[in-house]
Amino acid sequence: MNPLRRLFLAAPFALAAFAGQAQAQELSLSEISSYLNQLQTAQGDFTQINSDGTISTGTIYIKRPGRIRFEYDAPEKSLVIAGGGSVAIFDARSTDNPQRYPLSETPLSIILQDNVDLTRASMVTGHSSDGTSTTVTAQDPAHPEYGNIQLKFTNPTQLRQWVITDNTGTQTTMVLGDMTIGGGISDRMFNIIAETDNWN
Repeated sequence: MNPLRRLFLAAPFALAAFAGQAQAQELSLSEISSYLNQLQTAQGDFTQINSDGTISTGTIYIKRPGRIRFEYDAPEKSLVIAGGGSVAIFDARSTDNPQRYPLSETPLSIILQDNVDLTRASMVTGHSSDGTSTTVTAQDPAHPEYGNIQLKFTNPTQLRQWVITDNTGTQTTMVLGDMTIGGGISDRMFNIIAETDNWN
């Protein structure tokens, strides 16, 4: 499977060690849900660790609800956009751009939905703390076959990493750098039709 597609259909969360931090209290599901719902726009660097061990870097843009953009650094020349209920994958190695999938069928849709509520029955399958970070594993309660997303947060609440796992067990890890929270991000950055015209 294309490693870019795995970003949405299968990916594990990995967090860099925070050995120097003081012990932190486990974040509650309500606290994490509130944090995600208040996270309207954000941008920053990312490092993606693919299931085959290869590493990609780039810039991520988030505009909730329902929109996210991954711009991959050269020489990869790839782009992933979620907007309008779809995920579009642009790959320089493909002659069929973009590949499109319903956002609702990807684990990433869990944190991009309008109202994130991790307290819903059967949504969270794992919730733990190692003293420096809180890890939450979530799935769509109605469609667990779509896979899950494992999120890692530091305290004060900040999303640092996620891992998406698909129904085959394939995982992809996204480690987030320091994010700029808030500020304006143009809707056009998530317009799949406009990006298709540019790509061609």
